[in-house]
Amino acid sequence: MAALVALRRDLHAHPELGFAEHRTAGIVAAFLSARGIDVYRGIGKTGVVGVLRRGRGTGVIGLRADMDALPMEDAGGQPWKSQHPGRCHACGHDGHTVMLLGAADRLAREADFDGTVIFIFQPAEEGLAGAKAMIDDGLFSRFPCDAVYAVHNWPELPLGAAQTRPGAIMAAADRFDIRVTGGGGHAAQPHLSPDTLLATSELVVQLNTLVARAVDPCEPALLTVTRIQGGFSHNMIPAEARITGTVRTFNPQVQDIIERRLREMATHVTAAQGLKAEVTYQRYYPATLNTAPEAQVALRAAERTGLRASVADKPALTSEDFSFMLQAVPGAYLWLGSAESRPLHHPAYDFNDALIPLGIRWFCEVVRDRLALKT
Repeated sequence: MAALVALRRDLHAHPELGFAEHRTAGIVAAFLSARGIDVYRGIGKTGVVGVLRRGRGTGVIGLRADMDALPMEDAGGQPWKSQHPGRCHACGHDGHTVMLLGAADRLAREADFDGTVIFIFQPAEEGLAGAKAMIDDGLFSRFPCDAVYAVHNWPELPLGAAQTRPGAIMAAADRFDIRVTGGGGHAAQPHLSPDTLLATSELVVQLNTLVARAVDPCEPALLTVTRIQGGFSHNMIPAEARITGTVRTFNPQVQDIIERRLREMATHVTAAQGLKAEVTYQRYYPATLNTAPEAQVALRAAERTGLRASVADKPALTSEDFSFMLQAVPGAYLWLGSAESRPLHHPAYDFNDALIPLGIRWFCEVVRDRLALKT
């Protein structure tokens, strides 16, 4: 286990952004190959797949880990702090990678299953849809799976706890960008020019009422404005301003309502000020939806691992591109408690190494559950 902890910390010190995980992919490929696992590289640009076959069983189970880091500074104080400015493993993908490598090592040595395991090391989870890139590059046509499973460390749960649920576990994630144009002039002559900042400010306020007034209160949904840009001088009304934000939903019909109303709102609010709004709306990750039988497998495996397994009361409004894999293949996504630790995406976050043996055992128990040896 000490070697795996050292590897995790090495990956933390050398984070790589989405579709640039060349060093990480090389380490993964070499690790798998050294254990007699068939290795396939370059799937979805920098993705790596390992294939391990045992016995005569026809069952095939996929296990997935993400490899990429975030574009942010590492504010941690540990010796294995990121050595690369502007890159940080602040979501624990270094730990996910090592847990799956540890499971591959154990399954290759112990061989206590009958069938095939597909180890999926995915690039670019953080907003770049690396899972979709792997699927588009033939992941499941080249390596068909009966089911696929993934785990994510979860600081909101205590160490030793695990949760998942049938159905929605993570939200769909959309991004909107609104460009307001048609103004520009001297700040001392507001009567001669439409005020882009006034219209943009009004639009921000109205957007924050959209979910409450357009969506059924029983439907979970969220809209958050995350960026407002406009202006260069204290005495100038800018010619344009921009708004950026995110929408999170679980129901595609609610997603449709919010997009339509957002476009209408942007058009009408700005038009009332004599301006125009250009809206770009991107649905970049669908909701992560577990299939019920596979969610039960994930919870059973957690119990056999010795974890305090339970059904989550509600899904999270964070998003995950494992959702694309679950659209293609049945499967489940598990939260593995990691507290006490910093929140995910915090600049001083560091993966809790105590999770490594728990994650390894969970992956292995999933395989044993689905590919049990015939007696």
